[in-house]
Amino acid sequence: MAGIQKTNAARLLDKAGISYELIPYTVDPDNLAVDHVAAELDEDINQVYKTLVLKGDKTGHIVCVIPGNKEVDLKKAAKISGNKKVEMIPMKDLLPTTGYIRGGCTSIGMKKQFPTYIQEDCILFDHIFISAGQRGLQIKINPNDLINFVPAIEADITT
Repeated sequence: MAGIQKTNAARLLDKAGISYELIPYTVDPDNLAVDHVAAELDEDINQVYKTLVLKGDKTGHIVCVIPGNKEVDLKKAAKISGNKKVEMIPMKDLLPTTGYIRGGCTSIGMKKQFPTYIQEDCILFDHIFISAGQRGLQIKINPNDLINFVPAIEADITT
């Protein structure tokens, strides 16, 4: 891990004694999509997760962690989170709300702990990849460790 700067998310995992790996990748500022990250990592896109922040009409902000090749199902996310409807927050609100930028958002160590939902079939994998809290760095982690640490609720939230 020489030369890799630990992020706040990594320090929080260290403090909790959770096993993980920091995996760097080359950032393309013109392509922050998860398929690019998966290609850079040479990993299955089904195991490279993205973190989305939504706002519900009743509960306020919620976080959805889903595989990179899927889209969040707004109806399912609303129902599971106790809202009538949810929508993605505007990109300009991401940093002030979470402390993270697009392409570097993670459910670990946000400014505030929001209800977090993770696509339920993540537990079929020994490990998944999530952002380490900055562009160019992923955390390779056992999904059960992530679920227990965040804490996240397993649910079917994708289309």
